[in-house]
Amino acid sequence: MSFPLWCLFVAALMLVLTKVPVAVAMARIDKKGYDNNNPRTQQAALTGWGARAMATHANMFEAFPLFAAGVLVTQVTNVQGTTVDTLAGLFILARIAYTALYLMDWATLRSVAWGIGFLSSLGLLLAPAIA
Repeated sequence: MSFPLWCLFVAALMLVLTKVPVAVAMARIDKKGYDNNNPRTQQAALTGWGARAMATHANMFEAFPLFAAGVLVTQVTNVQGTTVDTLAGLFILARIAYTALYLMDWATLRSVAWGIGFLSSLGLLLAPAIA
């Protein structure tokens, strides 16, 4: 399997892994524990760190489709090489940084990480046009 496809797999795992901090925050809310019967209601009540955890989880779902499309475009057009590998890897690193920076409440750096991930996805989509 190619490196970009492995990155796509990791990005798919991140859809679930970014839920872990949300679940921790939910479990700590008012010492009631994780409400599996009404998780969205409980998530809506999160504040501070928990709300930021929920936001990063939601944003992963927003970022994933564009990245997935970019990787799949490179695969179906058979565009390969260092540039494609770098863009795919950069997306993963940017999303990891984005998550950590969001949880730490470092808004400016978080926005930079988001931009890097977004531009990486656009680069993957454009790779066949410039190859």
